[in-house]
Amino acid sequence: MHYSAINRNKGVEQIPFSCLGFKDFAEKSLSQGFEMSTPARKRLMRDFRRLQQDPPAGISGAPQDNNIMLWNAVIFGPDDTPWDGGTFKLTLQFTEDYPNKPPTVRFVSRMFHPNIYADGSICLDILQNQWSPIYDAAAILTSIQSLLCDPNPNSPANSEAARLFSENKKEYNRRVRDIVEQSWTAD
Repeated sequence: MHYSAINRNKGVEQIPFSCLGFKDFAEKSLSQGFEMSTPARKRLMRDFRRLQQDPPAGISGAPQDNNIMLWNAVIFGPDDTPWDGGTFKLTLQFTEDYPNKPPTVRFVSRMFHPNIYADGSICLDILQNQWSPIYDAAAILTSIQSLLCDPNPNSPANSEAARLFSENKKEYNRRVRDIVEQSWTAD
């Protein structure tokens, strides 16, 4: 069984993919002869292997059962921020145009953030007009994790969160902490 190493609280925690809702995709797909022939699928398999071998701190992701084009991911809230302790689930939907076009990324977890829409869609430049084929799944997830702590209130997807972030940081942080607590029990 493969494990994802995640740096949390100044240590390394080994978490089985099954605990995150992931299957052992690599073994299962290869043993069942899963087709990896297109450039997008080959690139996604490379992205997945890289994520397994050298996972960035606080993120994890893997393809869903027998579908390398649809990924489940988890971002842990960065330490010493209002997001600290949160466990936030996302989906990444890739197309055959990847890596020339970005995936569609959505939070499954409920979020309160200036750059995250009510449906979980993310307003992030690298997922829009600043996309480059050099970005891989790890870079996408790391950028989203960074966005949590460094929102852009001038390009709001959630106007209430943007207003509170700019005008009432104490209330904004309280609302974020509520979301963090909800992330502990949400499926």
